[in-house]
Amino acid sequence: MIPTRTGSKLIVLIAATLALGACGKAPPPPPAPAPAPPAAPAPQATPAPAAVPAGTTFQSVALGKAVDGSGKLTGEPTSEFGPKDTVYAVVSTNNAGSSPATITAHWEFQGGVTVNEGSQTVSASGPSVTTFHIEKASGWPVGHYRVVISIDGKQAAIKEFEVK
Repeated sequence: MIPTRTGSKLIVLIAATLALGACGKAPPPPPAPAPAPPAAPAPQATPAPAAVPAGTTFQSVALGKAVDGSGKLTGEPTSEFGPKDTVYAVVSTNNAGSSPATITAHWEFQGGVTVNEGSQTVSASGPSVTTFHIEKASGWPVGHYRVVISIDGKQAAIKEFEVK
């Protein structure tokens, strides 16, 4: 029979050996990071079209108080009018095809009250100017107005102005 004192020494000696052996070891390496998801492909530049698409494109709209015989503004564009002024909207477009287009001017007062609406058909190829106007002999009420320009039923521009 082994005396308990020797068995206890043996257990302590084995535990101490294991403890010393564990102290000399480097800690295990951290787990490898997960692979990064694939990067999104860089956006590709859209090549310019080889030819101008057919159809009428909006260029600009200018408001003024007078136009010449060809329908172009005779003075500087403005966004302020008097109650007795005639308000002209000069719409510049470019027709790259041979199909006619319908240009509409929808005039509004104070955010939605229709003042007037008119349409004109443009059949010319190339740059074109279409003129719309509103006038009121008794005078326009003071306030905020706007004209909404559409080409073939699609809104192209909104131009706001004031009557003071």
